[in-house]
Amino acid sequence: MNTVNIAIVGATGMVGRKFIEVLEESSINIKHLYLYSSSRSSGTIISYNNNGIIVEELTEDNIKNKQIDYALFSAGGSVSLAYAKVFTKYGAIVIDNSSAWRMDDSVPLIVPEVNMEDAFNHNGIIANPNCSTIQSVLPLEVLKKEYGLHSVSYATYQAVSGSGVNGVTDLKNTTKGKAPICYPYKIYNNCIPHIDEFLDNGYTKEEIKMIFETRKILNDPSLEVTATCVRVPVINSHSVEMHIELDNEFSIEDIKQLMKNKKGITLLDDPSKNIYPLATIATGTNDVYVGRIRKDINNSKKLHLFCVADNIRKGAATNAVQIVEALIERNEYNG
Repeated sequence: MNTVNIAIVGATGMVGRKFIEVLEESSINIKHLYLYSSSRSSGTIISYNNNGIIVEELTEDNIKNKQIDYALFSAGGSVSLAYAKVFTKYGAIVIDNSSAWRMDDSVPLIVPEVNMEDAFNHNGIIANPNCSTIQSVLPLEVLKKEYGLHSVSYATYQAVSGSGVNGVTDLKNTTKGKAPICYPYKIYNNCIPHIDEFLDNGYTKEEIKMIFETRKILNDPSLEVTATCVRVPVINSHSVEMHIELDNEFSIEDIKQLMKNKKGITLLDDPSKNIYPLATIATGTNDVYVGRIRKDINNSKKLHLFCVADNIRKGAATNAVQIVEALIERNEYNG
C-alpha cells in the first residue's frame, strides 16, 4: 500500500482512541498520524505504535500545511459540519462517524462489505452509518440479493458505550446506587426504550436513523423499515433482533449457508448446543455475528434473526478504517 498521512478528529474520545487501535492493527502504511481535539484536550499525549503523539487543537491553521490524505472524524455533528470541508479544501478525504452528512444526497453512506462501490463517487466526504445500522445491513444485503426484501422491523439492545464515556460511567455509577448523569433513569438493572431525542411522530432520532440509513445503504427508498431502539445495561456490543419479510420463499438451511459465505459475518446458530450471538463474544472483534435464524410462525416469507457486533469497532472505527483501506487500494485521493 502507498504511504499516507492520516488525521483523527476527536482523538481523545472513545471512538477516536479506537481508531488509533484499529489503525495499528491495519495494513495501512502511515507516514504521519495527526491527532486533533478541542482546546480542552489539546496537549494530551497518545501512544501510536509505541510512539507518543501530541494531540493538537482543531484549527484551520493546524490543518492546512500537513498534506493530509484521509481524516477520520468522531467529534460530533457540529464539529463535522464546521471542519469536514476545511479538510477537503486542503486535499483530504473525510470519513465522518457523526450523523451530520449521512442523509446528504451528495455524500455516500458506506458499509464496505455491502456498498463500497458507492464510496468511489464522492465529493471528499464519506459517511460512516449509525453503529446499529452497520451491523444490520450485512445480513440484509445477503437476503435482498438472494430473495428480495419487502420489509424489516428492528428491535435493538444497545450497549452504554454507544453513549461514549458518559454512558459507561452511568452504568458503573448507578450500579453503586449513584444518580444517573447521562440517561434519564438509572441504567443498572434496567432497560430504557429511549435513545436520542423523541420526535413528534413518537419515534426517536436513533430509530429514524436506522430507518432511513438502511434504505440509503441498500439503495431501496421504498423499503418498509421500522425500529424500536433500547438502551440496555451492557458495557459494549449492540444486539439487534430483525423481523424480515422477503419477496420469495426460502429455506433456513440455505440462508445459513449464505450467511456463512458472507465476508464480515460469523454464523453462530446451533440452539441445541446454546450457540448463538452474544455481546461477550462480539466485543473486541470486527465481525458481525448472526444466529437464531428461524421462520416466522405465521408467515412463510418472514424470518427472524439476531445479530451482534462490537459497536465501537465494527460499528464505528473498523468500518471507517476498512473504507480507507479500500480507497487506498483504488488509489482514491481527494483532488
